[in-house]
Amino acid sequence: MAIREVIKMGHPTLRLVAKELEEDEVKSPWFQELITDMRETMKACGGIGIAAPQINESFQTAIIDLPEESDRYPDAPESHEYIIVNPKITLLNEEKQTFWEGCLSVPGLRGQVTRPAKIRIDYKDENFVDQSIELEDFLATVFQHELDHLFGELYVDKVVNNSLTYEEEFAQFHTEV
Repeated sequence: MAIREVIKMGHPTLRLVAKELEEDEVKSPWFQELITDMRETMKACGGIGIAAPQINESFQTAIIDLPEESDRYPDAPESHEYIIVNPKITLLNEEKQTFWEGCLSVPGLRGQVTRPAKIRIDYKDENFVDQSIELEDFLATVFQHELDHLFGELYVDKVVNNSLTYEEEFAQFHTEV
C-alpha cells in the first residue's frame, strides 16, 4: 500500500486503451493492493477520481469519490466511493452540459468541456459483480472524465472555446467571489 506517482500528459500509458480485467484478476490480492494504492494516491493529491492508467497501470479500473468538501471542486455534490471495472457507457439523451475540468495528470490547468448530461454506466465492482448506475449533472461529467482515461483520452482533447487556462488565472477570472 503506497501513494504512487501520478504520470503526466505526454506519458505514453495515458494514450493506451487499457486492458479489461478478468474475474480472477479482480478477486486477487494484487487488485486489492492496486485499489488501495489508487485510493491513497487520489486522496493525497486532493482528487475526486483516479484511473489506473494515471498511476501507470493500464487496466480498466477507476475510483470516483466526491468527498463532502473538496479543495479542487468546492461546489461538487458529495457521493460515496465507486470502484469501476470494465465500464460501458450509454448516453441516455442528447442533452449536453459544460463544466470546468482539471486533472491530476494535467496539473496546473483547467478547461471547459462539453459532455453528455445524462448517462448510464454498466460496470463490474470490486467483487466483479455487475452494477449499473444512471448519472446526470456534475457526477456524469466526473465519471466520463475518469473513464476517458481507460480509453486513452484526456480532457484537454475535448476543451471548448479556447478555454484552457492555468489554475491561477482560473481562480482569478473564472470563479465567483
